[in-house]
Amino acid sequence: MKKIIIAVVLVAIAIAAYVILTKPKEPVAAIAAQEAALLYDGEVTKIDVATRTVTLKNKDGESSIVAGPEVKNFAEIKVGDRFDVVYELAVAVELLKVKNPGAPSEQVTTSTATAPQGDKPGMVTTNTITAVANVESIDTVKNIVSLKGPQGNVFQVKVKNPELMKDIAVNDQVKVVYIEAIAAVVSTPAPKK
Repeated sequence: MKKIIIAVVLVAIAIAAYVILTKPKEPVAAIAAQEAALLYDGEVTKIDVATRTVTLKNKDGESSIVAGPEVKNFAEIKVGDRFDVVYELAVAVELLKVKNPGAPSEQVTTSTATAPQGDKPGMVTTNTITAVANVESIDTVKNIVSLKGPQGNVFQVKVKNPELMKDIAVNDQVKVVYIEAIAAVVSTPAPKK
């Protein structure tokens, strides 16, 4: 559970950083975590330092992974440690008209952060997808805007500030930012009481 909280906090920080660094001209319409999932959790049962192979065990059985050179602090892993992989998706939507409308598009940037020297290994990779979406419909009663993305997928956004909907119309194009992160964390389990 602690790892899920860490991943949620990291994604929240990433979204806050995006909002602060891009300084939108208007308030952001919606920031909402859409999906969170624990992809793997297991206990370290064996470590082969020579090959950098870690054997993990969970309810589904045993599996082994090779920790490549990008895994810092390998020496800090101990038998009995927990290994968790968490996925998180968040969406920030700015209801700002695109100045030069055209075909819907997207741009992807990726960043990776690792644990500081001396800590247990951990890594968070974040993909930020900035897209231009078409406004398909606007429901001013429910404060919902339906948007069609570059791949043709339609999704709805609950607008927190209805004033933002005054400046957009059906067929306008707006900016959408998706932030997805995957975190892999090794941790020492809490002592049993």
